[in-house]
Amino acid sequence: MARGPGRSEENSWPFSMVSQGSSPSLLEALSSDFLACKICLEQLRAPKTLPCLHTYCQDCLAQLVKGGHLRCPECRETVPVPPAGVAAFKTNFFVNGLLDLVRARAGGDLRAGKPACALCPLVGGASAGGPATARCLDCADDLCQACADGHRCTRQTHTHRVVDLVGYRAGWYDEEARERQAAQCPQHPGEALRFLCQPCSQLLCRECRLDPHLDHPCLPLAEAVRARRPGLEELLAGVDKNLAELEAARMVEKEALACLREQAARVGTQVEEAAEGVLRALLAQKKEVLGQLRAHVEAAEEAARERLGELEGREQVARAAAAFARRVLSLGREAEILSLEGAIAQRLQQLQGCPWMPGPAPHLLPQLELHPGLLDKNCRLLWLSFENQQPQKDSGKDGASSQGGEETQSPREDGAKTEKQGAVQPQSRDGVQTPKEDRAQTPQGDGAQIPKAERAQTPKESRSQMPQEDGEAQTAVGCRSNKKRKFKGRLKSISREPSPAPGPNLEGSGLLPRPIFSCSFPTRMPGDKRSPRITGLCPFGPREILVADEQNRALKRFSLNGDYKGAVPVPEGCSPCSVAALQGAVAFSAGARLYLISPDGEVQWRRALSLSQASHAVAAMPSGDRVAVSVSGHVEVYNMEGSLATRFIPGGKANRGLRALVFLTTSPQGNFVGSDWQQNSVVVCDGLGQVIGEYGGPGLHGCQPGSVSVDKRGYIFLTLREVNKVVILDPKGSLLGDFLTAYHGLEKPRVTTMVDGRYLVVSLSNGTIHIFRVRSPDS
Repeated sequence: MARGPGRSEENSWPFSMVSQGSSPSLLEALSSDFLACKICLEQLRAPKTLPCLHTYCQDCLAQLVKGGHLRCPECRETVPVPPAGVAAFKTNFFVNGLLDLVRARAGGDLRAGKPACALCPLVGGASAGGPATARCLDCADDLCQACADGHRCTRQTHTHRVVDLVGYRAGWYDEEARERQAAQCPQHPGEALRFLCQPCSQLLCRECRLDPHLDHPCLPLAEAVRARRPGLEELLAGVDKNLAELEAARMVEKEALACLREQAARVGTQVEEAAEGVLRALLAQKKEVLGQLRAHVEAAEEAARERLGELEGREQVARAAAAFARRVLSLGREAEILSLEGAIAQRLQQLQGCPWMPGPAPHLLPQLELHPGLLDKNCRLLWLSFENQQPQKDSGKDGASSQGGEETQSPREDGAKTEKQGAVQPQSRDGVQTPKEDRAQTPQGDGAQIPKAERAQTPKESRSQMPQEDGEAQTAVGCRSNKKRKFKGRLKSISREPSPAPGPNLEGSGLLPRPIFSCSFPTRMPGDKRSPRITGLCPFGPREILVADEQNRALKRFSLNGDYKGAVPVPEGCSPCSVAALQGAVAFSAGARLYLISPDGEVQWRRALSLSQASHAVAAMPSGDRVAVSVSGHVEVYNMEGSLATRFIPGGKANRGLRALVFLTTSPQGNFVGSDWQQNSVVVCDGLGQVIGEYGGPGLHGCQPGSVSVDKRGYIFLTLREVNKVVILDPKGSLLGDFLTAYHGLEKPRVTTMVDGRYLVVSLSNGTIHIFRVRSPDS
């Protein structure tokens, strides 16, 4: 775009002194939500800027004042309100200038009718003025063609920039119009701000300059900006440096956590493969080791999530302040920059003084150690050892790394310590390790020696290693020494906590079913207006599932490969909660009603349920011609015609008012399995309500029992959302152990279902579905 007449080099500094790669454009500022209030979500009105550099409407801020203070809705910083009220906060002239430009562009619809000329009524033309075809950027007036030609020819206005009105409305001349804007004095309307009073730090017009500030030293705005701009740029550079350190620390933290998860998954696989070849007597040791591993990973992930949340929060606050300062420095006029200079400098100095925490927290990487006497049933064959993950100067190009001098605590009862002279090699598939010259003392009472081997470094671990100077590494380690000792003590206490004892009956070979990951897919479809909230799952036809999305009021069909197969129509206004598929029909609960509909959405019948329960669990009977629903602590069974077939309370009438079945399912053997939130237990009963088994022990980890599913052999899979687990129980309700945990990808599991008796479908709170094949011990 050509430079307009009369534009000087002094007026072009917002676009020339800031680097092009980091400066936001005027078009971005006008088209983004920068001019929208984050409280009312409308265009800013009387914008006021807080000390944290966030801008809101004056009226919106007035609603947030409590006890002389208010909290910024974005960064949650507490700000004292001036004695004069929110009106005393700094007026954001920068935003006001952009708003004036937006309002000028939006005045009228050229397709509905062109705006009238502003000069025709003044020169004796039409009273309403002729249709405008041009606009003077200096006068900010719309002109007809005749007035535009005359405007270019007069002595006083021949230097004005007259542009095409259509192009102006399209935004072609935004930057020129922005440069020709003048900040108006609030005390003297029509007078532009031209000076800065140095003692008062106040912007002045000519009238203000001649009245109370006549004896004060004043500078023209351009000269004042040139003097103060370097200081702001230096502060901004310091915050940019801190942002780079935060981003680097966040990336290193994520890489370290990914390395931990990868190693944990590898060790978990080693434990599984080693445990498959042993006899029933090794099962208890296997479960103890896996419990230690999962507890270690969960504790490390919790600590890492807290650290990542803190880093991301600080980064977001610093990035928002830097973006605002960069916008003002690149797009603001002299008066606007000087009006905000004090607030920006104060905020950037405050951010520079914040303590930054570069470098990841050390993680103890689990290592599997196997005793050479694998056939000795009386020895402990499996246990875990942990070593610190240290940042290394070498990135590990040779594919292997060594860590010397790290002292690890063995999680055994006798508390024996092992000096680690090197990393541990992952267990080979046949369960045999390569001996080394350096041998660590075994935690066994007989003092036997345990062979160690080097652990090969994976490519991902090599990439995660970041080169650091020795001095920097020592400083980072020293700053986190207290946290490391606290973290070690926490992991030590967790690793010694025994896992719940398995049930006595393990059905057959004594080994538990194993999960084998099949696939994962999201359930949000292009037509969804909200993020999915999956409240129900059930098998639907051959190798298909039906998903109840309460948030989008839909019943969605997916294959086990994640292919979307369409939707089952639901009655208007219904938000399906729990769902079950019958023979040629679909039953679901919504609110306080039970519906039975055909696959094409035709309602066959509906039944009113008790209003005392917020949601009602629905389950199909194995025969496929009846549906069971939980209602106020009892179970009701309806046939295909909608008639009540049976009704019972688990445990009989003596338990009236003592049950609250939130989740319900049926087994292939015809039994009912429910999650009782009143008794905090999982109850198994037959078709008459006689309780076969009930579990509410420590294996629930103090959580409310969640969704339940049953496979073809009668094993019960129970979801524990708070600890990101799916545990397995035998057909009589005795706890056998963990089936899925966090390192299987579980993040707040919600509901589950079993397809074909051998595929466990797990939905997460974010709308993602994971599918696992249940591998039986004898397969």
